Amino acid sequence: MGWFTKLLKGSDHKILRGQYHGKYGEDRIWDNHHSSMDDLTDIEKEDIDRAIALSLSEEDHKGKKVVDEELCKIDDDEEDEHLVKVHLDEDERLAKIQQEEEERLAKIQQEDEHLAKIQQEEEERLAKIQQEDECLAKIQQEDERLAKAQLEEDEQLARAIQESLKIGSPPQYDNGSSILSFPHLFPPGYRICAGCKTEIGQGRFLSCMGGVWHPECFCCHACHLPITDYEFSMSSNRPYHKSCYREKHHPRCDVCKNFIPTNSSGLIEYRAHPFWLQKYCPSHELDGTSRCCSCERMEPRDTKYLLLDDGRKLCLECLDSSIMDTHECQPLYLEIQEFYEGLNMKLEQQIPMLLVERQALNEAMEGEKNGHHHLPETRGLCLSEEQTVTTISRRPRIAAGYRAIDMITEPYRLIRCCEVTAILVLYGLPRLLTGSILAHEMMHAWLRLKGYPNLSPEVEEGICQVLAHMWLESELYSGFGNDGASSSTSSLSSSSPSSSSVSTKKGKRSDFEKKLGDFFKHQIESDTSSAYGDGFRLGNQAMVKYGLKRTLDHIHMTGSFPY
Repeated sequence: MGWFTKLLKGSDHKILRGQYHGKYGEDRIWDNHHSSMDDLTDIEKEDIDRAIALSLSEEDHKGKKVVDEELCKIDDDEEDEHLVKVHLDEDERLAKIQQEEEERLAKIQQEDEHLAKIQQEEEERLAKIQQEDECLAKIQQEDERLAKAQLEEDEQLARAIQESLKIGSPPQYDNGSSILSFPHLFPPGYRICAGCKTEIGQGRFLSCMGGVWHPECFCCHACHLPITDYEFSMSSNRPYHKSCYREKHHPRCDVCKNFIPTNSSGLIEYRAHPFWLQKYCPSHELDGTSRCCSCERMEPRDTKYLLLDDGRKLCLECLDSSIMDTHECQPLYLEIQEFYEGLNMKLEQQIPMLLVERQALNEAMEGEKNGHHHLPETRGLCLSEEQTVTTISRRPRIAAGYRAIDMITEPYRLIRCCEVTAILVLYGLPRLLTGSILAHEMMHAWLRLKGYPNLSPEVEEGICQVLAHMWLESELYSGFGNDGASSSTSSLSSSSPSSSSVSTKKGKRSDFEKKLGDFFKHQIESDTSSAYGDGFRLGNQAMVKYGLKRTLDHIHMTGSFPY
């Protein structure tokens, strides 16, 4: 505005001029002498207009500058807030990425550790396999070396015997000398007999087994006679006649008592019972050789058997403790009921128990709708249907030729009073086998009477086999019963003609019957069927782990064994 003031001062014309006359409050009268705008020149008007415009422009510029500064300040604040927010978001994103990266690296590290562990286990397994292969290779090399050494030794001995037999008696000469000596071939002290440890002079000798022998000193280890055959046998580095070796080491058949023959490959092939360790010729399995229906042994051909009416054969040792009729079996039935009561598994219902022949048992099995049966032969049955069964009321008599005769049977009508109508058992079996069958079938009855659901064959037959096995163990470990049980047995059977035989079924048993009990246990344990064998092993494992009561409760709730 300075130049505007200057411009105004520099004008030759006064714009306003006036005077004031009078006092304060009085009428004021102006005496104005002024120059009108009309009196200004055009140039002066233009200068004034330019000055006013410049002044207004400057004022406007200043105002805008202030507004711009305020707006810039506001924009800067908002931008700062925006940048702070962007930085925070970026930090959070980076932190999240870093966390995810750390988790990924930790997962990769775990996978690496797992792979390293698997690789280590694989290396250990391969190392173990390599060790086993090396061990097998060493064993194979050793076997080959021994076989080769044995072959070389046999060939050497055979050549020595053959050469010694080619040497004849020394020639006779007119000078009376009976022995022609060869001092340049066999100097004194060159040969010492490996048998008698003395010098071998001129004449025949044997060279075998790493030494030289007088012919009379090379003897069989079995008969102690000189070996003069072209061939001989070796065992434990000792020589044998072939006949002596066969007699001592070649297996004989326990049935025909002959040497077990070799097969087409020149190898000795025989059959062996897994429990009784019998060895017999394979041909006896097809030539009708008798086998006991109880212990399953093949006895020698001159051994006597009892031929039962249903065609089964019973060896005399199993016959000693056999149970032949229904009445004779009742004391054993009561003992097994007491065994169940001792396990808190008492049967409230009275269930008939009958001994029957094979044919009657098969007929009853055909009339039964439910149940599982142990093939190839069923020896016990728990019935649920009403039937008429032929039972044995009096034991047979043993006649000449070991035949069972005069056995009395009678029909027995079964009436359904509960879920079980009767328990049938095959007659003529030893007491321990009959008892194990009864314990098995009584478990079937217990399951049905206690309302167990329809069980699978593995579970039902398995738990029944467990009870049969438990009863056998109790009999074997308790000395086959006590005196009280024996007296009760005698009193129950005193009215029977066979009471004397019943009373002898308990008490001190023979070594064979103890062995027979172990065999029946072995049959249960080694059964290969899925229901009876696998079922028993699963049930016995559960019973040992959880106890019988918890196992039965689990079966009742789930229909399966606990694991």
